[in-house]
Amino acid sequence: MVTDEQLVADYLSGRAEAFDELVRRYLRPLFNYSLSLAGDKGQAEDAVQETFLKAWRQLRRFDQQRSFRTWIYRVARNATFDLLKKRRTVSFAEFESEDGGNVLIETTEDPEPWPDELFDRALDARLLREALGRLPLPFQEVIDLHHRGELTFREIAEILAEPLDTVKSRYQRGLLRLKKLLADQNQ
Repeated sequence: MVTDEQLVADYLSGRAEAFDELVRRYLRPLFNYSLSLAGDKGQAEDAVQETFLKAWRQLRRFDQQRSFRTWIYRVARNATFDLLKKRRTVSFAEFESEDGGNVLIETTEDPEPWPDELFDRALDARLLREALGRLPLPFQEVIDLHHRGELTFREIAEILAEPLDTVKSRYQRGLLRLKKLLADQNQ
């Protein structure tokens, strides 16, 4: 598999499809991350659109010695918080190609399991989401980035611009609070 950094280099060398591949790789994880921050599907969609628009505009200035993954998550974090402050949107039309295709729309489709398969997991997932949603945002963010984003603590520290030990501590404290909230729900 081609690395993110190679795709960035390919895009900067003139291969436009390389950016499309980066969008495909990060669309769902960044949407989930923005959704966890914004708490609203529409706002998360707008934040992800803004993220890719900013990434596309700033990619030529991207320091290729850094991790693209942590950089794009940082862009998504900033875009989400900016959107929450401004409440503005970006048009899907900005991502349309000449043939009328839209890479954001085309890559959001994900084959989901059938409803009967999901039903068995839905209650537990709902309880977990509700408990996670009651945690303070700093704990939610670290837990979400580590589990759903599959980021390392070092990457999370870079994204949040926080010391590594702070991120690890926040993760541990967040898990303890989450465990207590889940235990309280089951009583």
